[in-house]
Amino acid sequence: MRSTILATLSMVVVINVAIGFVLPWVWWGLVLTCLLLLVALYDANQAKHAILRNFPLIGRVRWGVEGLRPYIQQYIIETDTGGSPISRMFRNIVYQRAKDSRETVPFGTQLDTYENGYEWMGHSLAAREVDDVEQNPRILVGGPHCKKPYNASVLNISAMSFGSLSKNAILALNKGAAKGGFYHNTGEGGLTPYHLENNGDVVWQIGTGYFGCRTEEGGFDAALFEEKAKLDSVKMIEIKLSQGAKPGHGGILPAYKNTPEIAEIRGVKAGTQVDSPPRHKAFSTPLEMIDFIEKLRELSGGKPIGIKLALGRKSEFIAMCKAMVEKKIAPDFITVDGGEGGTGAAPLEYTNSIGFPLRDALAFVDDCLNGFGLRQDIKIIASGKIITAFQLAKNLSLGADLVNSARGMMLALGCVQSLSCNTNKCPTGVATQDPRLARGLDVEDKYQRVFRFHQKTVHALIDLLSSTGHVNTNELNRTHIFKRIDQCNIARYDEMFPLVKKGCFLNDDIPERFKLHFEEANADSFMPSSLLAEIDKETKAV
Repeated sequence: MRSTILATLSMVVVINVAIGFVLPWVWWGLVLTCLLLLVALYDANQAKHAILRNFPLIGRVRWGVEGLRPYIQQYIIETDTGGSPISRMFRNIVYQRAKDSRETVPFGTQLDTYENGYEWMGHSLAAREVDDVEQNPRILVGGPHCKKPYNASVLNISAMSFGSLSKNAILALNKGAAKGGFYHNTGEGGLTPYHLENNGDVVWQIGTGYFGCRTEEGGFDAALFEEKAKLDSVKMIEIKLSQGAKPGHGGILPAYKNTPEIAEIRGVKAGTQVDSPPRHKAFSTPLEMIDFIEKLRELSGGKPIGIKLALGRKSEFIAMCKAMVEKKIAPDFITVDGGEGGTGAAPLEYTNSIGFPLRDALAFVDDCLNGFGLRQDIKIIASGKIITAFQLAKNLSLGADLVNSARGMMLALGCVQSLSCNTNKCPTGVATQDPRLARGLDVEDKYQRVFRFHQKTVHALIDLLSSTGHVNTNELNRTHIFKRIDQCNIARYDEMFPLVKKGCFLNDDIPERFKLHFEEANADSFMPSSLLAEIDKETKAV
C-alpha cells in the first residue's frame, strides 16, 4: 500500500510536469503534489505512528476525522435526549432561558415514562395560584454561633475557579449574581479581583492548597485569611474537603492555564501544573476540623462557615457528626457534591467511578444530621448536575435547603459542551486562559444571560410548587418524588430513603442500615475504628 501511494504521487508529478509546458496553471497542481509527496515520504519513514507508516498521507485523514468526531456527534448525530454529560434537551432549556426565548416544548415528552429509573413529581388537586407561592425563595444560613447569617437564594453559582474559567467568564458570572441577588462560589482557586469588581455576593472556597490565604510553604495563613474574609462581598466561607468530580484527589490546574496573574493570586510558580494536596494540613481529625471551623468563624467576624464534601466512607461523615456533638460546635452549612459533578480536568477513573452519586449522598447526610439532632442548625446545599427546576425540586425534596449549579451557569455563559475544558482551547472563551479566545466572551451580554437563566429557572420552580400545592421550598419532602423501579414497581423517595427520627443516634435507637458505619466512626480520626485497631495491632507487633 505504501509503495502504491508513493508511486501514484510520483506519476502525478511527472504528468503535471508534462502538461505544465502546455497549460501553465497546472504548475500550481505540481507544487501541491510535490508538497503531498514530501508529506507522504515523511510519513513512510517515521516510526512513531504505525498507521501513517503503512498508509502515508491517507492515514492523516483518520486524525482529522477523529478531531471532528465530537462536533459531528453533537451537531449531526445526537438526539434531543442524547448527549453526555448534559443532553441536548437540557442544554436547550438553558440557552432558551438565558436568551429569553421560547421555552415551551411541542407534542409531548420525548422521555420514555415506562423506562426503569424514570422520575416525576406528584401534583396536588389542591394546587395554588402561582402568585400565592413565595416569589423569591431564600434561605437563612447561619447557626447559633454565627454572628452574620446570610440570606441565600435557592439557586446559586457553584464552585468554579479563576484559572479553570477565564477572566471574562468570572466577571460575567459575578455581575449576573449581583443583578439577580444570588451568590457566586469562587472555587478553590481563591478570591480574585474579578470576584469583587461587580460587588456580587461571594462564597469564598478554601481548598487544600489554601490559595489566597497560603504561606510560602503551602500552609494556612490566618492573617491573609482574616484580611480577605472580612470583605463585604464575602458572605460565607466554604472549606473544601473533597469534590464530586475527583473525590480524594486534589484540584488540577494545567501548566498552560497557570498564567503569571493566576500564579500571583494563588501564591504558586507560573507556568507549572498546580496539583492541590489530597488532604488539609490545617487539621487531620474530625475534632481538629471542628476547631478549624470555629477558628475561621472568629477570624471572619462571625460569618457562616461550611464544609464541602463528596461522600466516600459513610463512617467518616458520622465521625464528623460525633465531633460536632462532642464539641457542641457545628458548621453553618454542608455542601454535598455528587459523584456526577463536573470539572475542567480530572482522571477518568475518578470522574466515572469514585464517590457517591448526589441523591444517595444527600439523603444520607440529611439523615445523619437528623439522627444526631444537628439538622436544625445546619443548612444543606446540593451540588451535582443540577440544571432544571425539576432537578432542583428533587434535591430539595431529599433534604437540601438550596442548590448550586456549575454546568448550568456555564451553558448560560455560552458553553457549547465542546469537551475541551482541559485543553485551554475552549471555543466560547469560558474555560480558557487564551486571551484571544477569552475576548470572544462579551461580559455585558453574558451576565444578562446568567441573570435570566437564574431568574427563569427559579420561576419554573415556583410554578412546580404551585402545582404541588406548596407556598415555599421548605415544604417539599421525600413524599413528593416518585421513581419507576421496574415495570411493576414504583417507589416514593421516602420509601427508597426512609427518614430517621430526630436525635435517634443519641439514644441508641440507631436504624439497622446505619449501625455498622456508626460503630466504625471515631471523632478522633477520619479512619474507621476497625482500620485503626488493625494499624495499632501491627504497630505493637513491630
